[in-house]
Parts: sequence; C-alpha cells; structure tokens
Amino acid sequence: MTDVTSTVVRLKLSLLRNGLRQSGGRRAAFVASAVVALLFGVLQLLGLVLLRGHPHADAVAVLVTAVLALGWAFMPLFFPSGDETLDPTRLVMFPLRPRPLVRALLAASLVGIGPLFTLLLLVGCAVSVAHGAAGYGVAVVAVALALLVCVALARAVAAANVRLLTSRKGRDLAVLSGLVIAVGAQLVNFGARSLGSAGLGELAPVADVVRWLPPASAIGAVHSASKGSYGTAVAQLALCAAALALLVGAWARTLTRLMTAPDGSTLQAPDSAGRGPASSDGLGRLLPSGRTGTVMMRSLRYVWRDPKTKAAWVTSLAIGLIVPVFNALQGTGSIYFACFAAGMLGIQMYNQFGQDTSAFWMVAMTISSTRDAYVELRGRALALLVITLPYAALVTVLTTAMLGDWPRLPEVLGLSFALLGAMLATGAWTSARFPYSIPQEGHRNVAAGQTGLAWIAIFGGMVSAALLCAPVIALTIALNVSAGGGEWTWLLLPVGAAYGATITWAGLRAAAPRTAAYLPEILMAVSKG
Repeated sequence: MTDVTSTVVRLKLSLLRNGLRQSGGRRAAFVASAVVALLFGVLQLLGLVLLRGHPHADAVAVLVTAVLALGWAFMPLFFPSGDETLDPTRLVMFPLRPRPLVRALLAASLVGIGPLFTLLLLVGCAVSVAHGAAGYGVAVVAVALALLVCVALARAVAAANVRLLTSRKGRDLAVLSGLVIAVGAQLVNFGARSLGSAGLGELAPVADVVRWLPPASAIGAVHSASKGSYGTAVAQLALCAAALALLVGAWARTLTRLMTAPDGSTLQAPDSAGRGPASSDGLGRLLPSGRTGTVMMRSLRYVWRDPKTKAAWVTSLAIGLIVPVFNALQGTGSIYFACFAAGMLGIQMYNQFGQDTSAFWMVAMTISSTRDAYVELRGRALALLVITLPYAALVTVLTTAMLGDWPRLPEVLGLSFALLGAMLATGAWTSARFPYSIPQEGHRNVAAGQTGLAWIAIFGGMVSAALLCAPVIALTIALNVSAGGGEWTWLLLPVGAAYGATITWAGLRAAAPRTAAYLPEILMAVSKG
C-alpha cells in the first residue's frame, strides 16, 4: 500500500509546480512574494537574535509567537483559495481513513513559504531567550511544537469551516481580507509608535498571561528553562503538547464528519411564500421611479452581492476611515486628511461598466440615445452618493471631533464634496473612455492585457480630479492666508457642495455621448475576463 503521507506531500508539490506553469506572471508573482517573505523573515530573525540579553526579550518573543498563531488561525478564513489542500472534501472519493489523512495533511502543511517564514520567526524567538545547554535543548522541542500547533490550528479551523469557505458566503467573507490587512497595519503602526515612546516594558503584563497560552507557552518554556525553572518549563511544554493533541483530535473528528455526512448545502430550501417583488422592499420605495431608481437599485445590489465589488467597497470604506482617524490618534494628523475618505470612495465610480462584465449587453440594449446613456450614468453616480456622501461627512466630523478643530469643519466638508464631485465626473468619463474587464474568478481585478487601461483610468482620473478641484483648493488657501479671510471660510461649504454638484453634472454630460456611441466597443472590453 502506498504511503499516504508521501503521496499527499508529493501532491502538494505538484500543485505548486503546476500552478507556476500556468503563466509567466504567476511565476514572477510567486518568486517575488517568496523573496520578500524570506527576506522579511530573515530580517525578523536577526532582529530577534539581537534582542538577546534585553530585559524584556522574553515578552517580545512570547507575543510574536502568539501573533503568528492568530495569523495561522484566521488566514484560512480570509484566503481559502491560497492552498488547494485546505479542502479535504476533494479527497472524499478515496478510501482514506481519518488518522492517516491527518498525518498526511499535517505533513503537507509544512511545505510552502508560510511554514518556512513561521519557522524563521520561531527560531528567532527561541534563540532570543535561550541561554545555556538546557535552554537550547528545550528550544529545539519548543520550536517544533509551536510550528505544529500553528499548522494544526490552521487545518482545524479550515476543516471546521470548509462548507462555509467553499460557498458563496465564504467567498464574500474573503472580501474582508482587505479590511483586516488595513486595520492590522495601522494597529501595528500605532503600537510601534506607542512602544517607541513607552519602551518594551509595557509588554510585560500581557506577556505574563500569554506565556501560558499555547503555542506561546513553548517559547515561554525556553525562557523558564534558561532561568533554571525546569518544572515550569515542563508544564509549559506539556500545555503546548496537550493543545496539539486536542487540535489534532478535533481535526480528525471534523474530517470523519466531512467524509461521511452528506453536504447539506446542496439541499434546496423551500420557497418562501408571500414574498413580493424585490423592488417592493424598503430601499426600493425610497429610490426614484423610472430608469434612475432601477439603475440605482442594480448598482447597490452589486455592492451587496458581487464579491469583487464588495471587496473594493469594504477596502475603500476601511482605509478612508483608518487614515485620518489613526493619524489623529497618533497626534500627527490634520483635519484635511478627512478628504481622503471622499477620494477613496470616489474611486468606485471608475470602470462602472467593468463590474457588469459580459452582462453589460443587457444594459447596452436599453441605451438608444445620449439621453439614455446620461440617465444610466446618473443613476450609477446617485447610487454611489447614497453611500459616499454621508460617509465622507461622517469621517470629516469624526476627525474634526478628535482634533478639536471645529472652526475648520465647514471648509473641509466643502473640500470633500468638491473632491467627491470631481471623482464622480472623471470616473464617468474614464468608464466610457477606458473600460476594462474584471475577472469573476481568482484574485485578479484586471483581465490579462488590460492592465495599462486600468492604470490610465484610475491614476489619470485621480490626477484629473485633483486638477478639477484646483479652484476650490485655491479659494481655501486664499481665505486662510489673507487677513480676515478666516471669518469667511464657512462659505467653502456651500461653494464646495455647489462646485461638486456642477462638475459631476458636467462630467456625466461629457461621458454620455461617448457611452452611447461606443456601446459595442465597451461590451467587448468588459467581456474579456
């Protein structure tokens, strides 16, 4: 009988190798990501080694291990397609028993850039706190245990949620990855600034608790053994080993259930009686009648239902709030950073037809004149304003409240509204002039061969929007530098709002003829994904 472990490991290597053969771009991306990850891992290893002898090196090592474990636990939820072997139901037709399959999948999980990066950091954590023969001896066991716990944790979480991750809701969950990365980066930045001023001693109280939680307890055991507390070291290693056994046991039970129980997700749900048409819900009653309301409803449903559109919106909403708020928390912010929210949300107007993909033909069939094209673009712009206008105002007010600079609130709101109007105007024009396809499968947001179009549309439009806002920006500067001009800065709110509305109307008018005249070309461009 062929050894299951070696077969699954070879399968993992084959998946990696065949994936790289698909295209040169994928090979380049893999090599680049591998080099960056390994370089970062080596630098972190060296940094941790340099902490040897620091009075709080153990606190840093323990907390780094805990963060690694959290990453392994949550990454499968946000990046379920990153490893094809995370879905054990693909092996359900083979005569495999749970325990050999667990061993095989656990061994396969140790193959890849992620495990190597984790190993580098764990080695750095162990070396930073290890002293003496006992410390180094425990470090070897601790690193192996911690790595196995991280891998088993990821597998157990993925197996427990495999039905969700392979469903549409699971794909929708993956759109939160941008939010997690954005928030995590800002939290790390904020924490680094705080530690830079307060010192690593602030980590000690948290580390005293975390050092008893697996897999951080394994690194805690290295520190305990280095101090001569051998009983404590044994207890911490035992905790880590017990956690590994529990995770493997839970994983095995989940595999047994997955391999033997039917997939309930394929069962048809009973029809709900008494439901009215979709347009009769609360939102539909609030929208205008006619084509404008229909276009707005369609665009808002894209935001809620389409994974790629939802991902873009979630990321823009998060970053638009994080940048001004976190800078205000750090004491380095400016109230004008609140305009960042309007800029990030205005980007959603770009490539409006690309989100329709090949279904744009149904929209094209309803456009027979420049007037129809104008109403279509206007409805899409109004749908964006339903979200962007109150959100941009909310971010501006929140940033103002955190900085306590209330006299500048009207002028910043005016600037935000003017920038938003300019983004909608340029977005409508670039949607008609430089449309490109958004692939529905995979992580690519631009179809092959259309990357240049995307760069031109987005960055060219953003530069054009900034230039269109020049009159309002110049007026803001003039009122702030002139003597007595500060008393009139409140006028920037109505001026900015009126300017934003006017420039939006002008942009839609300019884009409508191009849209109506080039419908076949737009359909061809957005159907390539």
